[in-house]
Amino acid sequence: SGLLTRLQTSGLTGRTLSPSKSFSQNIPSCLWKLGRLNHVAIAVPDLEKAQSLYKDVLGAQVSEAVALPEHGVYTVFVELGNTKLELLHPLGEKSPIASFLQKNKTGGMHHICIEVDDIKAAMTELKKKKIRILSEEPKIGAHGKPVIFLHPKDCHGVLVELEQA
Repeated sequence: SGLLTRLQTSGLTGRTLSPSKSFSQNIPSCLWKLGRLNHVAIAVPDLEKAQSLYKDVLGAQVSEAVALPEHGVYTVFVELGNTKLELLHPLGEKSPIASFLQKNKTGGMHHICIEVDDIKAAMTELKKKKIRILSEEPKIGAHGKPVIFLHPKDCHGVLVELEQA
């Protein structure tokens, strides 16, 4: 007559989801769709050491550093087969990565990037849902495609970048 008996008699045990119903049936349809994880961005205090770790120690394919002055960063991409890592290093004193590294001296995860099929539709719908976007218009990102960033306080503490697929 313990808790297990009460759970069994209340019908809470043995319940399973019907195989014909999927979780996605509960998600309202949107004018845009999330795609694959494009990359995880890591802020690094020493770009050359980070490149060496992934290339020389772990054996990954690593790009050359590219300066993106409009974003205040140097970027390096590490190819992982199913996704990429983006190594970020400050470019200029107003770099958002410089302020991140002041708080996180050894570096760390900065943001995740997820592809979307329609960035403008995503922006419109996210604004309606009270998700703050950190720019009024998309900017061209490291892959030459439009990107936006969603406020981390609206995304459970994670800075989310959306990139036009």
